[in-house]
Formats: sequence, structure tokens, C-alpha cells
Amino acid sequence: MENNMYVSRWLKKWIWAVCLCLVIVIGCGAYIIWIGKEDNVQTNYVINQVRIKVNEMMLSLEENHKAIATDTTLRQNLLKMSESSGVSILIAQLDGKVIFNSAPETKIETIDVRTSLHYDLYDSKVDKDLFKIAFPVISPETQTQIGNAIFTLPAALVIPKQSHQTILFPLFLMVTCLLLVFILLWFLRRKINNDTIRPIHKLKYYSEAILKGDYEHKAEYGRMDEIGEVYAMFEQMRLEIMHLNKRRDEQDKAQKELVSNLSHELKTPLTTINAYLEAIRAGICPDMDSVMEYIQVMQTNTHKMTVLLDDLLLHALKELGQISVHRTEQYSKEILLQILKPMGHNVRTAGITFIEPAEIPNVLINVDANRLEQVISNLIANALKHTSPGDSIRISIEQELEQLIITIADTGKGILPQDMPFIFERYFKGHAGGGAAKAKNEGSGLGLCICKYIIEAHKGSISFKSTPGQGTTFYFSIPLC
Repeated sequence: MENNMYVSRWLKKWIWAVCLCLVIVIGCGAYIIWIGKEDNVQTNYVINQVRIKVNEMMLSLEENHKAIATDTTLRQNLLKMSESSGVSILIAQLDGKVIFNSAPETKIETIDVRTSLHYDLYDSKVDKDLFKIAFPVISPETQTQIGNAIFTLPAALVIPKQSHQTILFPLFLMVTCLLLVFILLWFLRRKINNDTIRPIHKLKYYSEAILKGDYEHKAEYGRMDEIGEVYAMFEQMRLEIMHLNKRRDEQDKAQKELVSNLSHELKTPLTTINAYLEAIRAGICPDMDSVMEYIQVMQTNTHKMTVLLDDLLLHALKELGQISVHRTEQYSKEILLQILKPMGHNVRTAGITFIEPAEIPNVLINVDANRLEQVISNLIANALKHTSPGDSIRISIEQELEQLIITIADTGKGILPQDMPFIFERYFKGHAGGGAAKAKNEGSGLGLCICKYIIEAHKGSISFKSTPGQGTTFYFSIPLC
């Protein structure tokens, strides 16, 4: 048996083998029954052959029946014919009186016609070697029976010698095939037990382990058959469940960190605002310019909290599948100018050079202006986190084929290689150093994840490239109408 044979293929061969054995058994049984019927047919054939063998004596008897009892020549001729054919003859009249007997050593004067006359082969059998067959003697003149002739024949002259192999061989073949069927049934039981029942029990054990939260037990099966395919799919499911469970744990941890970070980041500006309000109420500000300066600080902290809360709200809506993106057909130039103008002022206020696009293609696009503004705002805010005074942020907008490509590039410190695969993951905030760099990198970790969601909702795509120490460039595309 092949170790990697599929059960269906093995079972097909098994069925063919059993069917072949059963056909041979049925064929041998039919042949043995046919041989038995042939024996019955052969009986009539043998009786006819005996009649032919003694025909000469019967003709002599029928022609000379009146002189048999007295004619010595006729009796001698009958005796010679009996000796030459090897068949003994006894002639009796209808009343049972014996008038001729070719076996002189046996003195029989009368016979009982009711018990001594046998006209069929099997009733006439004396022992295993001799048969006594009776034939009626008919008078040619009157066509009536005038007596009986009893012939004693050796069995060899009556039944032809048969070869025992004609029955023994099919009988042996039939027994062999029946034995082979039992062996095949044993193999079937063994196959089902080893290749189906045991693997299913093992799979049950692995399933119970997963239900208990143990994902480390690898489902192993040594053959590639139907059960092997089930094991392979089960192993993929186990790995997927283990991965999802790991991600769920990571997300739970990240959510806890998010709540902790947001609590800290909201507490700081709130504390600042409260302190400045208390200062104003205490009359520390000597003039209106000082009051306006305090108000400016409070406004900046309020804006910071608003951004954090907006990101958190968008993330919650995204999780629920409820971020609304209402796209309408609009011309790109007017929308993008309205978005970029106030952002340029904020960037320059931070001491960063803002390079606006030299030209904005005026093409028809199907967008939600508010969501597009959120994407550009988040990307510029991300660039500000990684730049320092003296760096620059450049915006370029180009039309390529049936898409509008918007590029936001900065000359900041770039993204670390180990962070690049995860920057669009929610809660991911990247690795940062201490001090100011660390403070600058703090955030919710949701901005880029939200950007990706909004761009994909517009049937576009977003990507980036970055070189540590040289800057980062983000690209996203918006299909044209």
C-alpha cells in the first residue's frame, strides 16, 4: 500500500478487487452447478450407450426368443457375445422364470420381477463396480413384451472416467477468492481504523486544545491524502486563529496605551489652559496684549485637543464602518487651493519652509472635500513631527493618466527602516529618542491609518518612501471622473 495514496483511489481499487473475487466465486459456483446438471444429462446418454452395446444380443433375443430355452447353438452364441463384450446376461420370462444365464457359476432359476428389474442407471447399481440394467424383450410379431433381459456391466463400461480436476480446480479457486475477500475486508477495517478514525480522534484533541486557548500544538499528519488535506487546512486555521489572537492581544494592549496616552496628552493642555485662566482671573496680566498672548496659548492647546479628539472619533467611526465619505464631482484646483492656503501659514509659523505646488491641474474629480482636507492635514502634521526649523515641506500635484497624484515631501529625519512596514497600522507611533524628539513623536497613532482608509474609500491608493536622515515622501492618488 502506498503511504500517500488517497483513500478514494485506494477504495476504488479495493472495490474492483472485491468485485473481481465475487465474480470468480459466482462463476465457479455456476460452473459446479452446471457440471452437476451435466451428470443428470449424462445418465440418459450412458443408458443409450449401454443399449447400443447390448443391441446385438437384444436383436438375437427378440428374433429367436422362442428357441432360446432349447437351442444350444443360440445359447452358445449368446454366451460368446457376453464374453466378448464383458457383459453378463440373464434372460427371464414374464413370470420370473430364468431361461438363460451367461454366468453358470450363479444358479438362478427364478427372479422376483418386482424387485430384480431396474430400468434406470442409479437404481441398478449393485455396488461401486457393477450395475444390473434390465431391458424388456419385445416380440417382433406381436410387439408385446415376452420377457426381460438383465445385463450385468462393470461400472467402467457404464460411467466414463472423469478427471477430478474439472471440479477440484474451480472449487479451489472459489475458496481462494472467498478467503481473499475476507482478507480484503480485514484490510478495509485496518485502513478505516488507521487512516480515518485515529486521525479524526487526533484532530478532536487539537480542536479541544484550541477551544482551551492553546494554539501551540501543531496538527501533524504524515501522509498527503484526504485526511492530510483536512489536517493542512486545520493547520492553516490554527495559524490564522493564533495570528488573530495575537493581533487582538496587541490591539488590546495598544488601546490601553492609547487611552493612557490620550489621558496624558489631554491632561497637559487642559492643565495649561486652566493655569492660564487662573492667571487671567487673578489679574496677573497687566494689559490687553498679555491677555491676548495667554488666549493664544490656550487656543493652541485647544486646537491640539481638538485634533486628538477628531482622530479618536474618526477611528471609532472606522471601527464601526461609519466614516461617512460623501463624494461629489468638483474641479481640483479650487478645492486644493482652499485646503493648502491655511496649512501653509501653520507650517511657516513653525519655522519650516513650505513649498507650494507650482501648478495645480484643474481636472474633474469625485471627492469628499472635508475628508481630502483631513488626509492632507494629517500628512502635513506627520511631516511637522519629523522636521525641525530650517527643514522644508514640499507639495506637488500632477496628473498622470486617469489619476491626480498628490505628493507631500519633507526634508526631516525620515522613518526608521524597522518602522516602515507598520506606519499605516493603527496605534503605531514609531520609535523615537528621548527629550524633545520623544515629545514631538507623541500622538494617537491613528492619523496615517485614517488617511489610508479615506483614500481607499475614494478608490485611490497611498504609499511612501523614506530615507533616514534625508526625509520622507508620501504619495496618494485620486481617480479622475
